[in-house]
Amino acid sequence: MPSNLHLFSSPGERDIDDIVEACRPYLEGKDDPIIAYMPLASLYAERWLEMTEDAFKGLAQLKSVNTELMTQKAIENIIRDAHVIYIPGGNTFLLNHRLHASGVIPFLQKRIQAGLPLVGFSAGAILCGPNILTSNDLNTVGTSFFNGLKAIPFNISPHYPLDGYGQSIKDEWLSDYHFFHDNPIIVMCDGAYVKSEKGKTILVRGEAYILRKDSEKERLAEGQQITL
Repeated sequence: MPSNLHLFSSPGERDIDDIVEACRPYLEGKDDPIIAYMPLASLYAERWLEMTEDAFKGLAQLKSVNTELMTQKAIENIIRDAHVIYIPGGNTFLLNHRLHASGVIPFLQKRIQAGLPLVGFSAGAILCGPNILTSNDLNTVGTSFFNGLKAIPFNISPHYPLDGYGQSIKDEWLSDYHFFHDNPIIVMCDGAYVKSEKGKTILVRGEAYILRKDSEKERLAEGQQITL
């Protein structure tokens, strides 16, 4: 079964309401629904735990993953029991380093390929691509792990500027990626939502573009299927 991904540039207008609504269909009507919560892109994840638990209160139980304090087996058990994987934002390099260093990437990839829904924003969305090289972040952790989950063939670049000048600066920066890699980049303004389901990737809503190697930037239409 193809990957079932719900990718956001930002988590919601005021809260993580977009994340909750994307998760809801996979949790309602389930006995003891579980969310595997992976706030691994942040050094201060505990600051957001209570807010996140409150957002999902009455809908599902949150089981947090901590790669420093948990064994690989314990993390894989959470993933195995989960109805949804939720990966929030932060530093993409830190997120990827923790997942690779913990040894859980192969199991996580297997579960996602089997259809386990993944909902992520910012760093959590970037992680789903072939690699994380289009992240806005600094590699402060000094990781040598750059491969993503490879759940979609597109790289993701969130927080794309709304103004033309900001976009031109970002486009020039991202064009360097295509000197070394051929796959397209989906660039998402805050508020954009991209879904990949049943082998089809579409822009559900918001403003987003696709950058293809040796091609002009293309603005995506809501509901448009995104192709290589």
